[in-house]
Amino acid sequence: MQAVECLLKGGVIIYPTDTVYAIGCDIKNHKASERVKAMKETKRKEMNFSFVCNDLSQLSQYAAQIDTSIYKLMKRALPGPFTFILPASKQVPKIFDTKKKTIGIRVPNHPVAQALVQRLGNPILSTSLHDTNEVIYYMTDAELIEEKFRKKVDMVIDCGPCGNVPSTVIDCTGNEPIIVREGLGKLEDLFTR
Repeated sequence: MQAVECLLKGGVIIYPTDTVYAIGCDIKNHKASERVKAMKETKRKEMNFSFVCNDLSQLSQYAAQIDTSIYKLMKRALPGPFTFILPASKQVPKIFDTKKKTIGIRVPNHPVAQALVQRLGNPILSTSLHDTNEVIYYMTDAELIEEKFRKKVDMVIDCGPCGNVPSTVIDCTGNEPIIVREGLGKLEDLFTR
């Protein structure tokens, strides 16, 4: 897969997920992660990234101890349109080169995202692709995305139109899970699975 070779060589890609197109790179490549960080139009302290995994098997490597009820909730929700904010393991600050205490974990229900992570062998450092003006606008057309970002990324994977509603973000760092951002994932869906 050409996109995996690109990631392994330190490339930055735009790829589809089950919610919106995302910008991503190999979490093990420091230069690539710096490029992704530079593309965000937010202050460094406010930057939020997710580790996109293909299942929950890598969780213990990047997240500190997780409560059994949170793990069960994640198991019901993933793969799917949810991002879980968890306490970060000691490994995460090394990757981000900061004192980051939390990490977003995401397992998209999309064959391309799943195949990328599986073949790469580790998570992708990822963030939603959007324009930030007065309102957040998620770009859905891969041709327009390629036109706008061709000088900033190494590859755009065109899988046709993507959605324009991001994942639901659930903060699991406190006593109870709290919805930080209402997105495509509906909490009630987790209890009907």
